[in-house]
Amino acid sequence: MAADIFRITLAQLNPTVGDIAGNVAKAREARAKASADDADLVVLPELFIAGDPPQDLVLQPAFQAACRAAVEALARETGDGGPAVLIGTPWIEDGKLYNACALLDAGRIAATRFKANLPDGDQKRLFTRGPAAGPLSVRGVRIGVAIGDDILLEESSNDENVIETLAETGAELIVVPSRSCYLRGGGDRRLSAAVARVTESDLPLVWLNQVGGQDDEVCDGASFALNADLSVAAQLPGFVAEVTTLAWSRGDDGWQCRGPVTTLIEGDEADYAARVLGLRDHVEKHGFTGIVLGLTGGIESALSLAMAVDALGAARVRGVVLSGPDMPQEARAIAIAARLGVTAEVLPIAAAVAGFETVLPGPLASGARHALLARVRGTLLLGLASLSGALAVVPLKRSDRYGCEIGDAAGGVTLFDDMSQAEIVRLAALRNRWKPANAQGPSGEVISPDLAGRAFSDAFEG
Repeated sequence: MAADIFRITLAQLNPTVGDIAGNVAKAREARAKASADDADLVVLPELFIAGDPPQDLVLQPAFQAACRAAVEALARETGDGGPAVLIGTPWIEDGKLYNACALLDAGRIAATRFKANLPDGDQKRLFTRGPAAGPLSVRGVRIGVAIGDDILLEESSNDENVIETLAETGAELIVVPSRSCYLRGGGDRRLSAAVARVTESDLPLVWLNQVGGQDDEVCDGASFALNADLSVAAQLPGFVAEVTTLAWSRGDDGWQCRGPVTTLIEGDEADYAARVLGLRDHVEKHGFTGIVLGLTGGIESALSLAMAVDALGAARVRGVVLSGPDMPQEARAIAIAARLGVTAEVLPIAAAVAGFETVLPGPLASGARHALLARVRGTLLLGLASLSGALAVVPLKRSDRYGCEIGDAAGGVTLFDDMSQAEIVRLAALRNRWKPANAQGPSGEVISPDLAGRAFSDAFEG
């Protein structure tokens, strides 16, 4: 007979695409924590073994085999009598590739469940749609598994109603391993979908979301659980890895939980935290040694530098002023860096520009020369970054001084392509009074307030 207490450990973790061994190590650490908490089940995010999004890597037979071998090895470890593991993985079944969750228990792969509702894009292109299936039995408790988008139903959609199937086949508790990317206000959409499914099924629901950045995507974590009466059973923080065990109690009205409830950051704070997390993971997961950032004297430069230092710490950020006749704010750029504990290097570009001009048969017009200066800077910045194995970061959302192709060049990124000047000014003001909990930069006023006014008055401000 099942016990009246069921403990679920939520492993809100940050996997790396392709790093199967590293992801397995994180799963082991989470299970060790779950075992110490006397948990019955530890849940890891969607496609955790492979890292998500795996893109075409997941189509390679050798990678598929390596993922399966890793899952089988973890399964054997559950023969120690400790908690069962529910883990996301790519899975080949009857020659078809699925986005799956594997239940590992008692030393074996006890069961698998496949994602039924695949969103447009890579998921639909790479994976086969799975069937809606019934619940899994874990320590006598019937756990319904819905993977990510399996609970995001649209009225006009042909998607399977996975939750309805689970409820009709005897599920007692719904678990949703997910990889949901950060979108401003997107948490409301997740919560609305969860509330709708709980209302329809009258079952409690646990949504476990991945955290971390991969290329240009950032998952914000913010995992949560709802009781069947729609009260919040637990809320994990956003933008940080977290392993938390929830104790569910069985009563006359089914399973209920009263776990920790963290107040989430929202709006501009969430936007800032997402960019810092994305930048940190871009550096770490691609093996860069740090950041080389092209400095100017403007607010975009200051905000870029603040994000870089918050992501990695001042010791791993190199500020460079590539000085030329179109950049009169060297002193301002140096002062911006000093506020964040970064020593700015001033490197004149005159010799490099002259090298180009000697090849040309005549002097360039003003606009063409400005473009040449920008491209010289972009090329030099990429070269400096390459020499040290660092990531080149350009402060401008419009690449006036660092070459319009810098964001597309190998190893170079911009931070504000999708932001208006007003949004940049607002984030800079925010950073002076607040920083993310895990930021490595200093507190207080790190961006001079007078840069906001200059941002709108200087035609070439960066």
